[in-house]
Amino acid sequence: MKISARNVLKGKIVEVIKGATTAHVRLDVGGTIVTASITNEAVDDLGLVKGMSASAVIKASDVMVAVD
Repeated sequence: MKISARNVLKGKIVEVIKGATTAHVRLDVGGTIVTASITNEAVDDLGLVKGMSASAVIKASDVMVAVD
């Protein structure tokens, strides 16, 4: 996947905590934990589970462009 964001932190999921509508996904990025708040639907759609590799994508603006 190509994406316009320049800040992509590759890591491993160490925890997925689902709430009523929002989940907290914790990534270990080189020993630092980065936490993302995303919808439960996104967790399910992406198949996010503890132990899998994932990336935190960080961008200052709200608009991002991605292509497969």
